[in-house]
Amino acid sequence: MKRRRDAEISSEIRSAIQELSAASERDVVKPTAERDSVKPAAEREGVKPAAERCGDDLQTTLQIPIKPFLSLCNLLIQVLDKIGPTMAVLRQDIHQNIQRLETVHDSDPLRYWDVVEILKKEVSEGKAKKGPTCSKAFVWLTRSLDFSVTSLKLLVEDFERDMEQAVEESYNNTLKPWHGWISSAAYKVALKLVPDTKSLIDILKAKDADNGMLKKEMRILISLLVPQLERNYETMVSHYIHLFF
Repeated sequence: MKRRRDAEISSEIRSAIQELSAASERDVVKPTAERDSVKPAAEREGVKPAAERCGDDLQTTLQIPIKPFLSLCNLLIQVLDKIGPTMAVLRQDIHQNIQRLETVHDSDPLRYWDVVEILKKEVSEGKAKKGPTCSKAFVWLTRSLDFSVTSLKLLVEDFERDMEQAVEESYNNTLKPWHGWISSAAYKVALKLVPDTKSLIDILKAKDADNGMLKKEMRILISLLVPQLERNYETMVSHYIHLFF
């Protein structure tokens, strides 16, 4: 009975915190250099984000277990579903990319439990950029998460911020540089239909949470998502830098 009550008052943010905390406990990243034992590189002054550093500078052996990663992406879809049809374009892209990775994982779960192994296979076979690949799916899921984290950061700074402007700023800094004119046009329409700040806060809040608790939970989630994004970008740079072009 208690578990059912907990589920009723929970939120996607809390679920994401649990998912990422569990992943951290499993030690999915196994550093081989002392620089990784302090804190994420992007959080240290004077260090460029992972996506801007060259592959030779990355000395970390990475693993990205596919099930926790896709669970996190599915939680993002649940949030978009609550927001409504305004983010339908982003939701569809995320869903399709999740399906690509799931299909390969399900074909051989023991072999393809790690996203990195799937990407290595495509790269070694020269298939990473040909058609709807898992490599492309991983890149776009990472960019979608980056967009979400950037939006959360802007929102948690100021709950009075205009959400249309915040989401537009996040889009311009994360997804827009990679979009063609058709995708950009679709997002431009969607941005005009983003819920107001109060409505979005109500969507994100658990039933037992006030604004103060939501801010605390959002900050915890952001602190857990940043290392996840660092791992993803380091993987893209160290093995698949050509996917950026």
